[in-house]
Amino acid sequence: MIEKVGVIGCGQMGSGITQVCSQAGYQVIVSEVNHEFLNKGISSIDTYLSRSVQREKITQQEKEDILSRIRGTTDMGDLHNCDIVLEAAIEDIKLKKEVFQEIDGICPQNTILATNTSCLSVTEIAAATQRPDRVLGLHFFNPVPVMKLLELIKTAATSEETVNTSKKFGESLDKSVVIVQDSPGFIVNRLMTPQLLNAINLLESGIATREDIDTGMTQGLNSPMGPLALADLIGLDTLLYIANGIYEDLKDSQYVAPPLLKNMVSSGQLGRKTGKGFYEYS
Repeated sequence: MIEKVGVIGCGQMGSGITQVCSQAGYQVIVSEVNHEFLNKGISSIDTYLSRSVQREKITQQEKEDILSRIRGTTDMGDLHNCDIVLEAAIEDIKLKKEVFQEIDGICPQNTILATNTSCLSVTEIAAATQRPDRVLGLHFFNPVPVMKLLELIKTAATSEETVNTSKKFGESLDKSVVIVQDSPGFIVNRLMTPQLLNAINLLESGIATREDIDTGMTQGLNSPMGPLALADLIGLDTLLYIANGIYEDLKDSQYVAPPLLKNMVSSGQLGRKTGKGFYEYS
């Protein structure tokens, strides 16, 4: 039974995961490498909840209750008594393996260890621990408090008990849980990435403008957001990382990143996070 949740990383994804876990009634302890990053993440949770109060989605008392269930720390050792630990560090396989090796030595053997990776091998991450049967992927989508989907990625070693417990946990966060075998890109990124890359190819070749490409998808296929606007939201550096990662494993040409994407990332035009990508943001 899961009662206490640990989160490693309080950035954009980690803070969102922390928030939804606390909103679901769990005691949450979130770890960051320093107080600056930790305070920034918890402040973003406070800001999001304040907006929810203004929109009358929650009460002021509910906001205070949610925040009271969150404890921040810069010592990963404080996660020692968590029932599940969710890792939301940057997409670096070496770093994630180091994190999992460390947390494996901190938490008791029954603690479930989950990675929020969007494309890395969960099997390789699990191999850094002495409990591969208790390791899996729980891939949340950005922004975590809004997006309903949760990809549960199981490896050949993940036990059915771990899968079932984690699925119930995901559903308790009001998420729709889909289960997928560990494979490059899982479900969503495996299907979405070629579409986004094709949209960039269309723009780069001059076949259509960015506005017409996005309008074609929003009004022709009823997509809530056009592919170029979506790429900006995801982050062009993140998209490039995902595309390269899937291509490295599959060697499938539909995952080859267009030169335009590479050039934009090299020049620091990463989308919403930098204020400029395929569109400009104030």
